[in-house]
Amino acid sequence: MSWWWAGAIGAANNKLDENEVPPNYQSVALVVGMTGIVGNSMAEILLLADTPGGPWKVFCDVSDSDDVEAKLSSLTDITNIFYVTWTNRSTEKENCEANGKMLKNVLNVVIPNCPNLKHICLFTGRKHYVGPFERLWNTQAHDSPLTEDLPRLDCPNFYYTLEDILFEEVGKKAGLTWSVHRPGNIFRFSPYALMNLVGTLCVYAAICKHEGAVLRFPGCKAAWDGYSDADLIAEHQIWAAVEPYAKNEAFNVSNGDVFKWKHLWKVLADQFEVECGEFEEGKGVRLQELMKDKGPVWDDIVRENGLLSNKLEDTGKWWFVDLILENAVPLDTMNKSKGAWIFWIQKFKEFIPFLD
Repeated sequence: MSWWWAGAIGAANNKLDENEVPPNYQSVALVVGMTGIVGNSMAEILLLADTPGGPWKVFCDVSDSDDVEAKLSSLTDITNIFYVTWTNRSTEKENCEANGKMLKNVLNVVIPNCPNLKHICLFTGRKHYVGPFERLWNTQAHDSPLTEDLPRLDCPNFYYTLEDILFEEVGKKAGLTWSVHRPGNIFRFSPYALMNLVGTLCVYAAICKHEGAVLRFPGCKAAWDGYSDADLIAEHQIWAAVEPYAKNEAFNVSNGDVFKWKHLWKVLADQFEVECGEFEEGKGVRLQELMKDKGPVWDDIVRENGLLSNKLEDTGKWWFVDLILENAVPLDTMNKSKGAWIFWIQKFKEFIPFLD
């Protein structure tokens, strides 16, 4: 499917400044974090024939910071970096150290060795506005709507660390530009993602179907949100990589509308042919508690359906779903992007393919 007939994004294809000379080299993307939700989408979309800035040559995914130099030092034709990876540690201070080191390792090798490097896209998220997981909902966050120019919160946040490193390293190379992309919840499946919302909900629904149980909603009444689709984020980053308007800017990335979780809950129940539960006041459900003894049930599902062997604790990210659905998340605004980029995904249409 072609993604690029969406308003002004088509006009970004090969767009040049008035005095700019067309490059005599192929666009080459380094996608750092391809096994994640957004990185996986990014790698797929870059290979499409009509992707702006293309044709693109995709080299590899870099997931091990220890051998970054060995893998990247010989890649001198990189033109764009799409940094869509992260690692999780027990404290935010450790997150800042580990994630900062990974990004710096990549940039320290690529920037001096790639003469045609022109743009770096950094993927972060809504925690930029609400704080890290360890302080989520306990930090004085900003009021809605969330805009890109809001000041940083007074707390450690590895997103801030990544931005500071990006700004410092980009400043060392004349003409090199950057963009930062801050999505909300991402609706897409990747088996290796640390925060896999859709995949976890599918596992929950499959267990409910296997046991003949009602698909109960594990969230709060105020769980409204405008989700971000992974393809949407990937396309937004590619747009930023080739669109002059997007140079050296930070952007929120979300679908731009709002929905009630109960609507998507009905879609999930229909796809798995289970009874759809309603929100029950005072009867909160925590998936982390509900699923703690369901390992044998999942093993039966895997065996009966010929699925790739995997453990329930590695497949279901219960803590993440509980965290997301038990809290009302503030809405952001996409006004900054709308000046030059128009793309909207019909939620219910795009939710279904990720469940199949």
